[in-house]
Amino acid sequence: MSGFSRREVMRVGAVGSAMVAGAAVASPLNGPRMLPEELDKDSFAAAVKELRAIVGDDWVFADPESTVSYRKTFIPDTKGNHIPSGAVAPASVEEVQAILKVANKYKLPMWPISTGKNMGYGCATPASSGQMVLDLKRMNRILDFDAELGTILVEPGVTYQDIHDYIEENDLPYWIDVPTVGPIVSMVGNTLERGVGYTPYGDHFFMQCGMEVCLADGTLLKTGMGSIDKGNTWQAFKWGYGPYLDGIFTQSNFGVVTKLGMWLMPKPPVYKPFVVRYPNMEDVAKATDTIRPFRMNNLIPNGVLIMGALYQLAMFEQRANLSDTDGPIPDAIIKAEAEKNGLGMWNVYFALYGTEETIAATEPIIRGAFEASGGEVLTDEEMNGNPWFEHHKTLMRGGMTLEEIGLVRWWGAEGGAVAFAPVAPAKGSETNGQTELAKRIMESYGFDYAPAYAVGGRELHHIIFLMFDHGSEDSSQRAEKCMEEMITEFGARGWAAYRSSVSTMDLVAQQYGEANREVNARLKDALDPNHIIAPGKQGIA
Repeated sequence: MSGFSRREVMRVGAVGSAMVAGAAVASPLNGPRMLPEELDKDSFAAAVKELRAIVGDDWVFADPESTVSYRKTFIPDTKGNHIPSGAVAPASVEEVQAILKVANKYKLPMWPISTGKNMGYGCATPASSGQMVLDLKRMNRILDFDAELGTILVEPGVTYQDIHDYIEENDLPYWIDVPTVGPIVSMVGNTLERGVGYTPYGDHFFMQCGMEVCLADGTLLKTGMGSIDKGNTWQAFKWGYGPYLDGIFTQSNFGVVTKLGMWLMPKPPVYKPFVVRYPNMEDVAKATDTIRPFRMNNLIPNGVLIMGALYQLAMFEQRANLSDTDGPIPDAIIKAEAEKNGLGMWNVYFALYGTEETIAATEPIIRGAFEASGGEVLTDEEMNGNPWFEHHKTLMRGGMTLEEIGLVRWWGAEGGAVAFAPVAPAKGSETNGQTELAKRIMESYGFDYAPAYAVGGRELHHIIFLMFDHGSEDSSQRAEKCMEEMITEFGARGWAAYRSSVSTMDLVAQQYGEANREVNARLKDALDPNHIIAPGKQGIA
């Protein structure tokens, strides 16, 4: 995996944005890049000159033309609050150290990204305008792969596609666990955001083991067992000795992660995927209560998705093909379209992994429980190539797919989407209240409710993609207001989000209380006294 050329970086930087989805961007993002608030033009120019001396002229982007790919985003930004001043792309940890030295000298804030494909949450754009993107795509080496232990050590620019290809090329008996658009997403970036996937190894941070972090002053920290002389268990044992530090570098701005270890799932002898169709919106509660005990006792070993019909349809359809109404699409139309495509109003996807004997013993128990709750249990053979089933079948074995990018095309070529992911206990009683609240708020702003629920062990993630017309100022403004109201109203009921778009990070952080924010502020002051790394990320200045 050699370094990208400048042209390739510019091309890859646009993947997952307008160049993939055909989406235009709202008017503020078409303007010039913005300088940091407290940095004058001469100081910025001097900083850029020093950055060019570190990485070369081709890898500093500091004019409106070269920074356009870093400004593109799916989320609404009608006020231009998330426009970078430029970008710099180092090729090594030594260059990262040198860049942070320049950043400290000029008080130039840096926004680290891995590949910048944080779809629904802002892509590569920073929490506040004027920050310079620290683009780590060129650091794209697989540094180690232990074929006996199934561990891997990678740099931030390594995508899931890179790892998938490495496994295939070397005929290794392992699967990776991928997020939705794995081919273009960094394993490091997704894990640091505490992203999840679809196999039994779906909790990515739980499967992470050891990281190298470049602190703001250039100090290199290796967590866990990584700092031991002649150590050989960095990717084998998570905890090390003393306080466990890896967690403070997830969803934070305390350092720049330059290496990350991960455990991979041994390829099972047998893999059998299922879908359970439910016909009515209120059935989500029954589905959740059926899933929870199987997740708690691990009879269903992977995270279970409960996909709403409209979310599923939006993957492959545009809104205009279903309805020409100005208001939200009625449930009756959604249900009819779902039935036409072999879908229920809710579609539960899970899989069994093991041997023929273990699956044969487990399947009747699980099948009986879902059928007793009113679900229709179907397998690969019965779904017969159904594209939605094929999509989830691919994800649940760590396969590559980009099909959910279709969500940003819901409103046509200039579509956009912003994600909201509140967390609740995995109880059916929680789902109906959340569904009713989300549907009421979204429809009051003229948007379609496209939901999914993900059941972990004991927690329930409500995954809501607010799809809007990114090319319309009115639609973008309504999307901003709708998202703020949902975060506020859900939070008031104790349903706070576990991650956030760059546009709502501070609003979500407020819901976690002053003590939490104060501790984060103390850590920031201690580790990054000049506040040069990603100010505002997760509400941490």
